Order: sequence, then C-alpha cells, then structure tokens
Amino acid sequence: MKMGMTYDLRQDYLKQGLSMEQTAELDKPETIEAIEMVLNSLGFEVEKIGNAAELCRLLTEGVRWDMVFNICEGIFGPGRESLVPCLLDYHRIPYVFSDPAVMAVCLHKGLCKRTVRDMGLPTGWFHVIWSMSELKKITMNFPAFVKPVSEGTGKGISQKSLVGNINELGEMSRDLLSRYNQPLIVEEYLPGKEVTVGIVGSKDQSRAIGVMEVIMGNEKIYSYEVKENYEHQVQYALVQGELKHQAIDLALKVWQGLGCLDGGRVDLRQDKYGRMTFMEINPLAGLNPIHSDLPILCRLAGWSFERLLNEITMSALARYGLEIPAKARLLPADQVSS
Repeated sequence: MKMGMTYDLRQDYLKQGLSMEQTAELDKPETIEAIEMVLNSLGFEVEKIGNAAELCRLLTEGVRWDMVFNICEGIFGPGRESLVPCLLDYHRIPYVFSDPAVMAVCLHKGLCKRTVRDMGLPTGWFHVIWSMSELKKITMNFPAFVKPVSEGTGKGISQKSLVGNINELGEMSRDLLSRYNQPLIVEEYLPGKEVTVGIVGSKDQSRAIGVMEVIMGNEKIYSYEVKENYEHQVQYALVQGELKHQAIDLALKVWQGLGCLDGGRVDLRQDKYGRMTFMEINPLAGLNPIHSDLPILCRLAGWSFERLLNEITMSALARYGLEIPAKARLLPADQVSS
C-alpha cells in the first residue's frame, strides 16, 4: 500500500524568516524520519510529500496515494489544520486523523468548549473576546486565565496568563491581541491537577492509552517556554485509581462527541472542587518519539512508538474499509509491545 506523508518542517519556515515561536508546532526532521521508519516496518510503501504547497503541486501533476499520513499543522489562520484534509477530501484520497470540520472546531478553543458545554460536560466558564472593549461587557471571577483562541504548543501562554484582577487581565489581553491578531479566550482558572489522556481509535472503537499527570516545578503554568524546556521544568507520571477513571470517562465522551478520529490527546484539569474538567483537545497531537506528550505518555504506559502508530493507522484503514498490511496485524489491539 502506497502511503504518502504530509508534514511541515520547522526548518523550512525558519528559513523564510518566521520566528521560533511562530514555528513551535512544526516538525523536526527526526520526527518525520521516525514515522517513516515505523510505517515502512508496518508494510507501507512510504512517499514523503511535504507541506500543503508540495501536496498541491503533486496533486496537480496527477500523483495519488492509497492513503496519506497527515501531520500538517499549517502556519496561518484558524483553519490551518483543515487545509490538507480539505485537499485530500476533494481528491477522494483517504487520510489518517480527523476531518476538516473536526480540526477547525478543535483548534478554536471557544467553539470547542461551546460544543463540549452543549454535550453537558464540565468545561468551566469562559468568554471569547475580540477587542478590549468587550472586557467591560463580561462577568467573570478571579483568578482567571487568558490565552489566544487558536494556538497550540503553549503559544501565547506565559506565567502572566494567570490573572488575579481586571487590571492584570486588561494588560495581558492588550498584549495578546496586538501580538496574535486573533480573539482571546478568558476562562475559569482550574487550580487542581493537570492531566492529558492519550486516545486511539474512532467513534465507539476509541479507547484510552492512559492518563498522564503534568507535574510542574517552579512554574505554575504549562507555557510555551516551559514546553520548550520541559526536561528541566516538568515531570510526568501515570495517574491511577479513581482519578484515572474519571479522566478517561470524560476524555472519551469529549473525543467521541466531537467526532475525533484515529488518535490524539484530551487535556483536563481539576476544578476547585476536585472535579475533572475539560480544557482543550488535540486531534493532531505531536508525534516526536522522544519529546511529544503523546509518545511520552505511551512510554509510561508501556506502549512502543511502533505500537502507537500501528493503532493509529489501523483505525484509519478500518474507517475507510481498506486492507490492513500483514505486518500491521502483528501488533493486535490487546498486545502491548515495549
């Protein structure tokens, strides 16, 4: 089976003059090489495509693939993660991970939280603001948290994102609105444990890999700077017991309710009453085998990187009714390889 790979290399965009923060979500060559190696080992004939521009060029030339393993984050706009899925849908080419609508809703934290709230699931109070004048029209309690509405990898988040009064909120909002040129989400600060739930599968076939607590050191907030230097500032540990069951139950309801596919993460945090509460979801989670949260969680849970990619691709193949390569069958769902 011919498997294309779409991705955004960070180094390509840095050469174009973009900053380290602007390219924070994009991939390093070692990530692409690791994924390619595993997909080849699972019996796929891998062809590296590159970014959306390269995909457009090849599609125009008539090149096609049986399936595409898509990890393109895009670079600009709230629909950036939907671009490649849209192109592939237009050309009727199957692909791994969620569809354009799911990608767009999940990237926009306000739309996503509204959807989760409408499901009757806990997500805390929140407001989306487009301008400083809107701060005067909303009612909120402090402390609160403020961040850009459509960013990932902690972009726009710092220790100042946790605000204790209207003056701090105003100062931070003014800065973020000017720097990111997009709406902000002002939300309830959740003071309890922060966890991420790794999920593989789609619809009623989705299941949790495990629950990982993010244990902060001197800093309170899992910010862009902390994520860039996580080895020195963060510890990770598997969660067990009742908290694990609460987290998995909420995460699966969110994952299935939003229609997410194949694999990703759901981020939760305890509110002041100790109740697990939805923060955000990542249906296009980072896949660096060493540094990304989902592979870190997998290692703690006893899953190899190969097992993770096998589960993800098998989910996508099953959704499209495509034949599963014989090598992929060597790692059945109930087998944990180290």
